[in-house]
This record gives sequence, structure tokens and C-alpha cells, in this order.
Amino acid sequence: MSELVLGAVAYDPKVVTIWSGFRSWLRRQGLPFDFVLYAHYERQAEDLVRGRVDAAWHSPLAWLRTRRLARAAGTQVWPLVMRDTDRDLTSVVVVRTDAPFTTVADLKDETVAVGAVDSPQGTLLPLHHLRGQGLVPGVDFRIMRHDTGVGLHGDHIGGERDAARALMAGDVAAACMIDANHLAFGLEGILPPGSTRLLTRTAPFDHCVLAAGPSLEPELGERLAALLQSMSYADPEVRHLLDLEGLTRWVPGRESGFGDLSAAVDATGFYDPVGRVTAYGYRP
Repeated sequence: MSELVLGAVAYDPKVVTIWSGFRSWLRRQGLPFDFVLYAHYERQAEDLVRGRVDAAWHSPLAWLRTRRLARAAGTQVWPLVMRDTDRDLTSVVVVRTDAPFTTVADLKDETVAVGAVDSPQGTLLPLHHLRGQGLVPGVDFRIMRHDTGVGLHGDHIGGERDAARALMAGDVAAACMIDANHLAFGLEGILPPGSTRLLTRTAPFDHCVLAAGPSLEPELGERLAALLQSMSYADPEVRHLLDLEGLTRWVPGRESGFGDLSAAVDATGFYDPVGRVTAYGYRP
């Protein structure tokens, strides 16, 4: 059996701990497995399609680019697994509790804080949602972007955290973030309890995907997926790794939860139809 090599983006030091732990566990189950780390998702997506790695732990944006690159190259990629916590998420647009805004329309001519330029949950999806509500970003309202961790596709949540701080400082009328971070920033004290309220919420979307590339032997991919889905949260060793990665179990990968993000990518020209990076000013 040949060795399976997975790519992962080093958005945080814990990534080394997580995938070193998964590597040890998978190898004990008889799967020849190793991983390499990337500084950003764009190179990882390119290398997956070119067969330089067999699989990749992808952001939702990286998964969309991978699909476009693979289609243009006439090659095959597919989703293997995702976390149970990657399904049916939402992002929110929040305002201060004492603000006069009651509807999305009230944000006209105001300033809205977002995360990094390449953050699906902190920028692309909520701005696409506001566009669908009748407000054109950059035309009907101003955008204050917070480009922390560019190239990490929002995995570094510093941009969303800075957007929340801008809201509390009174620099903006509203701020965009994933729902879970709205709660987390409350626990951190950045958004004190009772200080904000929800103005609108995006439709549900899916997040990260463990993607298989053209160099991955199908049987090896099936073995990896089966082993990951067999991980039990009741196992103390496995539980530690799952907690670090933010899940309780692995579930089958699916492609049904990326429609709105794909539409946002098209509307903004973030990638072109064949997967080239065309977003203005984006340099990972």
C-alpha cells in the first residue's frame, strides 16, 4: 500500500499537534499516512490538483477553487469527509443594542466591518447576503475590511475579532462574523453580554472539507474516510485530537452546502471560472 500524503494549512501552532496526532493514530491502524504543511490555501489547492499531495484539509473557499482547477484540468477531485461541526453554519450581521438600525435597509450609506478579504464566513458570505437583501457592498454602504491572516481563508479569526472591536468602538454601524464567533467574542468580553443584537443572518452553509485529489488511489481514500469516521469521542486519546480540531465525529463529505459561497465568488470575481485568483488586491 502506497503512502497517503495530506496537505494542511498551518493557520495556528496547534495544527502540528493535531495532524501529528492523527498521523500516529492512522499509522497504528495500518494506514501509511503523512502530512505536509502549507502557509496558505492557494498553493495547497494547486498542489492537490497537480498531484503533489493526495488529499488536503481544505477551507470552503479552497474547496471551491479546487473544483474549478480540477474541472479546467480535466481531472477528478472529490470530498472525503468533513466534521460534524462543518454542516449548516450561519454568519450574522450584528449591530450595537443601542443603535437605531432595525432592518438591513437601515445600513444604507453606513459602514459595515468585515473580516479578511478571503474569509468566507466573515466577509464573502455576509456581504453576499446583504447584496441579496438589496444593498450592494461598496455602493450602498462602505466596507471596513480587517485583513488579518490573509491566505488562511478566515481560519485565523483575528479579522472577525477586529471587526467586532470596531463595532464596539463605534467606528462602524454593523459587523459581520460567523455565529459561533459572535458567541465566542461575548465570552472573551469583546462583545459584552447584551451589547449587541442580530440584524440579519445568512442562509446555512457548509465549511471545511477533507478533499481527495487525482493522485489518491480510491481504495486508499475509502480507507482513510472509514478510519476517520470510526474515531470514537469516547476514546480519551482520540477525544483530545477531536477537541483540538473542533468536532465530535467525522461525517461523509458533501457538496450541497457551498452554493451561496460559489455565487459570492462569482459576484465578486474572487476566482475566475477556471480557478485563477482574480480578486483585486488579494496576495496570500
